[in-house]
Amino acid sequence: MMFIDEQQAEKRLAELRREIHFHDHRYYVLDDPIITDSEYDLLFRELLELEEQFPGLITPDSPSRRVGGTPLAQFETVKHLFPMYSLDNVFTGDELETFEKKIRRFLQYEGDIVYVTEPKLDGLAVELVYEKGFLTLGLTRGDGIVGENITGQLKTVQTIPLRLQKSGGEIPERLIVRGEVYLPRHGFKQLNKQRSAAGEPLFANPRNAAAGSLRQLDPSVTARRPLAFFVYGAAEPDSFPCRGQWELLSYLGGFGFRINSYVRQCRTLEEVQDRYAELQKIRTELEYEIDGMVIKVDSFDLQNRLGTTVRAPRWAVAWKFPPSQVTTRIRGVEFQVGRTGAVTPVANLEPVIVDGVTVKRATLHNRDEIERKDLRTGDQVLVQRAGDVIPEVIKVVTEARTGEEKKICFPEHCPECGHRLVQPAAEAVTRCVNPHCPAQRLQNLIHFAGKGGMDIEGLGRKNMEQLVRNSLVRDIQDIFRLQTQDLEKLEGWGQKSAKNVITSIEAAKKTTLSKFIRALGIRYIGEVNAGLLARHFDTLQQVMSASAADLRDIEGIGEQAAASLVEYFADPAVRQMIENIFAAGVTIGSEEKGGRQLDGRVFLFTGSLSSMSRNEAKQRVKFLGGQVASSVTSRVTDLVAGEKPGSKLRQAQDAGIRTLDEKQFVELTGG
Repeated sequence: MMFIDEQQAEKRLAELRREIHFHDHRYYVLDDPIITDSEYDLLFRELLELEEQFPGLITPDSPSRRVGGTPLAQFETVKHLFPMYSLDNVFTGDELETFEKKIRRFLQYEGDIVYVTEPKLDGLAVELVYEKGFLTLGLTRGDGIVGENITGQLKTVQTIPLRLQKSGGEIPERLIVRGEVYLPRHGFKQLNKQRSAAGEPLFANPRNAAAGSLRQLDPSVTARRPLAFFVYGAAEPDSFPCRGQWELLSYLGGFGFRINSYVRQCRTLEEVQDRYAELQKIRTELEYEIDGMVIKVDSFDLQNRLGTTVRAPRWAVAWKFPPSQVTTRIRGVEFQVGRTGAVTPVANLEPVIVDGVTVKRATLHNRDEIERKDLRTGDQVLVQRAGDVIPEVIKVVTEARTGEEKKICFPEHCPECGHRLVQPAAEAVTRCVNPHCPAQRLQNLIHFAGKGGMDIEGLGRKNMEQLVRNSLVRDIQDIFRLQTQDLEKLEGWGQKSAKNVITSIEAAKKTTLSKFIRALGIRYIGEVNAGLLARHFDTLQQVMSASAADLRDIEGIGEQAAASLVEYFADPAVRQMIENIFAAGVTIGSEEKGGRQLDGRVFLFTGSLSSMSRNEAKQRVKFLGGQVASSVTSRVTDLVAGEKPGSKLRQAQDAGIRTLDEKQFVELTGG
């Protein structure tokens, strides 16, 4: 998509971030996506392309910085010792070549690059922790930083070793491996057959069945599901006697882990492309579903130099298979109102089987998308699925029109509160701007109490809807005024469950600044931006009193986020709500502000570096907790001067900024 100027690009990026965050939540948290992988991938690719074209518009809470989604509430959550990253995608051979070019440019490397290719299973990524050879902890990926503790469930999977075999050599004190739990095709059919006979709802696909099986609170239920596991990596590969991914898999196999037999080592991109074609040809013959091929740089030395972005490793990519396509008919359209007021049209489809999976719904995104595709109720449409449940509407089959199709009329008023809808100039999203809209208020309450907010156990979506329906909660402060007797009288509640929720609410009254700000659900203020604010300010009052200029001075807080914060806290109703929350006993404690080697330091680079690329140097700074600036400002604490430095060196010296040469920088960042 072409943009005339930066202002248009900024507005489109804001829209893309909102849409992607919404779909991340549907996919990772609710296990109930409303679009296919391919439709999601198109959104994400557009985001990445725009951010590459306009790097100054990248925000810390962009989905490209993120890793991903939040764990569910049913299980204990545990922080990963090392983040579990997602993978970026490619879709063509040309994009694969671009992937390698970026690697070479980043490393300034002209040598041979060997790759390891692995089938991309459509299952659930998990982490297994072994202490002295015994499985002690099993986690889901969760949001990549924190996962769900499903150790008991994972121990029921036959292909996961409970104890490491000694044939792999000396057993390490600690071994952290990552892999994929999946449900084989025959097991999926058998499970759905049993559920059908028992009158239970069928699973939509093997991935959902695997995820549902591992999220059973009773491990004995999981044990009855024919789950399987392949290992594909480790969290601390440098600690093993292996030089790369190929050797690592063989090493892990010696400890009793199951290695996928279709893993291959490829010495050229041509071999990688040939392997992709082979997997695509045999994919339907495999005992499990795959939706692409994972490609990893084999050498751990190169992997370490490449490092990661906030979201994904630079040394690996997933080459996705093209989607399958079928036709179905649009029965009707619903209009859903989200937490930020965005109104999303969702098509109800005649059920259709795509690759053995029944699909019924698809998002239509917005008014402009409906008009661009000329979609009508009753239309026969071409849809495609790329490894997921919900289809992407490709186009209308105009030849099949009978004249009875009806135009889809986007509502002029909010379907929830009746307030007039608005579509800001140059934005595709139509919004309800009524701050008292019941749909927005409900979604905001669900967010506040949920994992992405205050994490109040027992106050998930269904329970919050019940509390609102029974007029026990109308606004956030009401949550902290609930009493055991209020909950005991509700249908489905008892004394124990009511008491447990009240205990969780009491615990949530002691919180931190970043967690509280994140929980408020302010537009453009996600986990990352909330963390930036908490590192810069000591109290909520300071945040509330800050001007837009003050906020923009914080590295990572952009113009939209700053304006959104000022507008939010200028609302008298918001200020009264916060006063009521504090009056109900909520206190905000101090925030950890340090801990990493370069915390609090801001680096600026000038001149060329001989031992590494500029990107690699910046990655080192960020990994150690520092920040990177693009110009000389009062915030810069260190200037790194390479060969042939520019005018920035003189400006920094005049400003009294500490100056490091390349050798000093390398020593500072650990060689």
